[in-house]
Amino acid sequence: MRKLLRLWAVLLPVFSHAPLFAQGLEYVREHYTKHEYYVPVRDGVKLFTSVYVPRDVSRSYPILLTRTPYGVAPYGADNYISELGPSPKFGSEGYIVAYQDVRGRNSSEGQFVDVRPYIARKSGPKDIDESSDAYDTVDWLVKNIPRNNGRVGVWGISYPGFYATMAAIDAHPAVKAVSPQAPVTEWFIGDDFHHNGASFLAPAFNFLSVFGRPGEPRLELGTTDGYQFFLNLGPLSNVDARYFHGKVRFWTELMQHPNYDDFWKARTPLPHLRNIKPAMMTVGGWFDAEDLWGTLHVYQTIERESSGTYNILVMGPWCHGGWSRQDGDRLGEIRFDEKTSHFYRDNIEFPFFDHFLKDSDDPRLPEAYVFETGRNQFRRYESWPPPRTSPEAYYVQAGGQLVSSPPTARRDAFDEYISAPAKPVPFIDWIDMDMPVEFMVADQRFASRRPDVLAYSTGELDRDLVIAGPITASLFVSTTGTDSDWVVKLIDVYPNSHPDPNPNPARVRMGGYQQLVRAEIMRGKFRASYELPRPFEPGEVTKVEFELPDIFHNFRGGHRVMVQIQSSWFPVVDRNPQKFVDIYSARESDFQKATQRLYFSGDYPSSIRFHVLK
Repeated sequence: MRKLLRLWAVLLPVFSHAPLFAQGLEYVREHYTKHEYYVPVRDGVKLFTSVYVPRDVSRSYPILLTRTPYGVAPYGADNYISELGPSPKFGSEGYIVAYQDVRGRNSSEGQFVDVRPYIARKSGPKDIDESSDAYDTVDWLVKNIPRNNGRVGVWGISYPGFYATMAAIDAHPAVKAVSPQAPVTEWFIGDDFHHNGASFLAPAFNFLSVFGRPGEPRLELGTTDGYQFFLNLGPLSNVDARYFHGKVRFWTELMQHPNYDDFWKARTPLPHLRNIKPAMMTVGGWFDAEDLWGTLHVYQTIERESSGTYNILVMGPWCHGGWSRQDGDRLGEIRFDEKTSHFYRDNIEFPFFDHFLKDSDDPRLPEAYVFETGRNQFRRYESWPPPRTSPEAYYVQAGGQLVSSPPTARRDAFDEYISAPAKPVPFIDWIDMDMPVEFMVADQRFASRRPDVLAYSTGELDRDLVIAGPITASLFVSTTGTDSDWVVKLIDVYPNSHPDPNPNPARVRMGGYQQLVRAEIMRGKFRASYELPRPFEPGEVTKVEFELPDIFHNFRGGHRVMVQIQSSWFPVVDRNPQKFVDIYSARESDFQKATQRLYFSGDYPSSIRFHVLK
């Protein structure tokens, strides 16, 4: 129970409107007047909206809008929040700041629909979506809020980032700048609840046990050990039988749509990001375990499909929403040498909105303002990925080697391991009930020592190796089962002489630290198609190829590059029975051991491919 409360306390600042860098309640009360409205939209539904208006009546102000499913508390015209906007500057420099409960959540009327599909051809006022609700809200605000200057900016992090993206589609003419930040974008292929069709069990369960059960008492789970809890849970059908009891609609929908069908396809905004009019700034973190995929693909899609749009990307060394609620100088045991979140808020985010909403000086932001991890510095590029890169590949070989030359070994060269659903590989080596943000940079030595994890490493690098952009894992595998998961992790191995932190109360040993840089999973049955899964033929060599999200990482000279390959990643991802079945309705008897082989011969050159910055 304490773990669930802690989870919600951590997530709420990101999901709601308020960052943690306070202007102060007394400041807001002194300089702003709060109003509460029920804003009517085209089908007659009214959306609850809190609006904070500067008391200074000597000038006009732009409106900064956030639409959220997480509530705009505190409610009541006399109850004020202590922070306005994404950072303190927005409150001190003069903005009208509006927060809205989306349709069907908290104090707004209507029915809530998770990631409500966009309607391209609306035939009348009953055809509504989040784009139309945003349009109607902006139209009402600019016509009814005194002393606004006729310009509106929209921003949001995570789920509110989805609503920011939707506000840019068919945008109201007053919307001049939009910033989707870690936007929920694609819930089957890359964000939150699924990655490449594999269910992200622990985060989905913990999130929906609160968000999906409004008004219900918090679940009593009786443990803080997520690994053991989800192992004891058994097949996924037991979630509803034991805990949700049909009351969590989206969990039920998850279970009813195991493949990439029209339910999922309708819920991504990507096909509709054409002819975007507002200036766009998409923001994300390299170590975001939830919505990194969406961040990169929103930027890339607008760049490709809406070429005339002002469209920039900002990526920092952050976890989910870390640019808003943390200093950004560290994550877990990894230090970044500066308060990167402060730099972003003061030098990127505020100047972006102030320029487009107030005609302040052009900050001359680059198209890609990206943080190079490993070397720890922000870099500016005219595109992302950077233009001056060259493709390279590392190949796995016998003896745990990772080399730049393709293999020439005989046809049947392979390594193998036994994957046992009864004892899956944990994704962290400490006790937690959910998906702690630190796991994205966590030491992987615990995993490389397991017999069901394959590890391949280069020798010590004689110079820096800077990888920029997406990574492709190309595996030649076989399994004795008919389905299998394949997890690929890219790891930065520190020299044994690397100094420990000082002070070091936790007695962390950084010498030989195996820092996770990027990891991704492919549910094997979706290797050729998300719509039409197909089984493996037991014992038959099969190519499994998939993309890992972008990185911008400097493997420093003296470090080593490591790749780990495994078939479970628990309980962040649910267990694959290793039998070709609908996993959401699998029975306990469906779960079976399988012998997995990874091949590395001239005929089967398993590799990891990337682009190196020159």
